[in-house]
Amino acid sequence: MKYILALDAGTTSVRAVLYDVKTGTPVHIVQQEVGQSFPQPGWVEQDANEIFYKSAYVLNSCVSFAGAENIAGIGITNQRETVVLWNRKTGEPVCPAIVWQCRRTSGYCAEIPADMREKIKKKTGLIPDAYFSASKIRWCLDNVPAARKLYREGNLCAGTVDSYLVFKLTEGKAFATDCTNASRTMLFDIHTLRWDKELLDYFGIGEEILPELRPSDARMGETTFGGLRIPVAGVAGDQQAALFGQACLSRGDCKITYGTGLFMLFNTGETCVSSESGLLTTVGYSLEKKTVYALEGSAFNAGSSVQWLRDNLGFIRSSGESEELALTVPDTGGVCFVPAFTGLGAPHWRSDARGLLTGITRGTGTAHIVRAVLESIAYGARELSDCMQKDSGICLREIRCDGGASANNFLMQFQADLLGITVNRPAVRESTSLGAALLCACSLGIIGEEEVLSLRKSEKIFRPSENRENFETHYRNYQLAVKRALLN
Repeated sequence: MKYILALDAGTTSVRAVLYDVKTGTPVHIVQQEVGQSFPQPGWVEQDANEIFYKSAYVLNSCVSFAGAENIAGIGITNQRETVVLWNRKTGEPVCPAIVWQCRRTSGYCAEIPADMREKIKKKTGLIPDAYFSASKIRWCLDNVPAARKLYREGNLCAGTVDSYLVFKLTEGKAFATDCTNASRTMLFDIHTLRWDKELLDYFGIGEEILPELRPSDARMGETTFGGLRIPVAGVAGDQQAALFGQACLSRGDCKITYGTGLFMLFNTGETCVSSESGLLTTVGYSLEKKTVYALEGSAFNAGSSVQWLRDNLGFIRSSGESEELALTVPDTGGVCFVPAFTGLGAPHWRSDARGLLTGITRGTGTAHIVRAVLESIAYGARELSDCMQKDSGICLREIRCDGGASANNFLMQFQADLLGITVNRPAVRESTSLGAALLCACSLGIIGEEEVLSLRKSEKIFRPSENRENFETHYRNYQLAVKRALLN
């Protein structure tokens, strides 16, 4: 039997998942946590060497389990926007990786003039922000002497985590990224699928330090395990990989990943839809013969709100207890929660907004607050879905869910009731790594795009209740609470 090995290099951990790709079933998983450092308020960094060494460890563990001769290929998915700069000759990082969450370049981005902001949005589909990679690379060139020296000498590489891992795994023979990761840099024209010279000139970044652009199903190179050469093929940013892993391959298909944050991607087909509602336009996935676009909305805090209940307030001992406690009360008793711990993402894009808990009375108990926190996650998805349908003119038919919080039956049922459509939970909830494995299998000719659809199996489908009037009333109350949070 030939397996596909998926490497998922996330923000807090790296994991390798071994798949029987003919059935889409994971057969072995190895995971290692990756640390973060916070040298100044708002700064978030990681050790790029740690990312690679722990990636190598989890890959080696899976190869040892299956045997190198039984691995057909390795696919990669990764945290997006995070930037690594390294020496082209040695492969050594020249500074810590600047993580997507890092806000050190907020002031720089705020000073981008209006005409350039409009050009950035038109070309890249992104709203100029410190979230994306361009200003992070510029900061390194301005503040890291070793990076400037290598830049002048023509020996600097700069890229997202996928390109760094591809470079290291292929021993420097391949320096490449795929279009989904490139589309998160604020340097990539999503219409031409090329690095954009005007944007490169504006940020003062030479194209020669950036990776070669390839489709998501491209062969990147080869790596060696146990003396055997294994293809590295199939790369996508984590949210786009989840879109592919959830088989959201048709126009109007939509997935939500309920993780630390909430990420919603809506397939708009081969049409690039510009958002007028504060959403992002991005490459959904790119294959050799076509490029599929998506609208994306993200809420910065989702699962992190449940962690707050557990770790900061001590209301629950585990995330799983939140469902049981929420079901002990018929509603929130008028309590409403806005999860703006680190500001509000789409469609508001207000980093200065802060969390808000309203409607508390003498009768408010722990269960009401826990339920309000869970409901707030669903309300965030409702905000995004309304914007997506307005921008695209496409009616949402179904939500395909994944991520840790998708295991919460109360939340998934509430989501279905609030949206008025079914929420479909897959049998395999490792959608991100599965997407990388499927892209790898497509690249190697093991399966075709049409077979991806047949591999997705549902574990549970949540259908909306018939009476939805109360849900609309509760949602309007949430919208009022958001307005108050934006006034803080």
